[in-house]
Amino acid sequence: MTERPSGPFRIGDRVQLTGPKGRLHTITLREDGELHTHHGVLRHTSLIGQPDGSVVENSSGHEYLALRPLLRDFVMSMPRGAAIVYPKDAAQILAQADVFPGATVVEAGVGSGALSLWLLRAIGGEGRLVSFERRSDFAEVAQANVETFLGGVPVNWDVVVGDLVESLPAAVDPGTVDRVVLDMLAPWECIDVVADALTPGGVVLCYVATATQLSRVAEYIRATGLYTEPEANETMVRGWHVEGLAVRPDHRMVAHTGFLLWARRLAPGAVLPEVKRRASKSSYGDEDVELWTPGAVGDRQITDKNLRKRVREAQRAAEGARQAAQGSEPEQGSQ
Repeated sequence: MTERPSGPFRIGDRVQLTGPKGRLHTITLREDGELHTHHGVLRHTSLIGQPDGSVVENSSGHEYLALRPLLRDFVMSMPRGAAIVYPKDAAQILAQADVFPGATVVEAGVGSGALSLWLLRAIGGEGRLVSFERRSDFAEVAQANVETFLGGVPVNWDVVVGDLVESLPAAVDPGTVDRVVLDMLAPWECIDVVADALTPGGVVLCYVATATQLSRVAEYIRATGLYTEPEANETMVRGWHVEGLAVRPDHRMVAHTGFLLWARRLAPGAVLPEVKRRASKSSYGDEDVELWTPGAVGDRQITDKNLRKRVREAQRAAEGARQAAQGSEPEQGSQ
């Protein structure tokens, strides 16, 4: 089963309607279906056969813009069992992990299925996605959401209810997985079993919420000696208001949602070349220390002589301001 992203609206299609005052309604088209609002009734038959992007009227003459929801629209409004991976992070996951058509991908946990949808689209019909989820109720929500958006359950998607560490060896052959995405509280617990599943050069990517998690998984990956040096980042998206000459940043933005950390699997027996760093007397490198010195952040040391000079300058400026203020006051008895 695959989604139908174009062509005239058909029975069974999901349609996003933008009504008066910008309010959104998402419906699934039925032959006898109707959308009832306090603005009137919109019959589904007025949409069936119309092209994507049409404008239709309801019984009261109110206009509605009809569009198929984009994947980003769907994941932001679908039923949730667990928190979703935001579209901004999903896009970066696909890019940083380099998920490609035909890839074999493992994800854990599946949550509400948002990332599963993005991964299924990226790997195409020739790829394979194996999703692990400890909670059966979350897995059921994810499966229902994927089926709703795609119109069926993809044959190349397997959902395993269970712990990744225990279940992964039975689900995939060693050294056959191209990409692994870990969206969980303690991804470091899975790094060793993931190493066995990944093909040499494969990518493991961890999605974590806190700096503590980020530090711990990075240090664990380094300690294994099985991966390249991990890299990390976060993505923030700030929208802009653009209307005529009123062009400004939005007052609200989607800021921190999570950190991404990724590394690649080394070949069996390979030892990562040592990175030469400048020696330091402290536990921090010289460059790190310099970043936090007063001079680096704009604080400059000043001598006592210069300070006395600046005091005198400030006092003279204040005296001049007082005299100017007194001179502008009207004389006594003047009108």
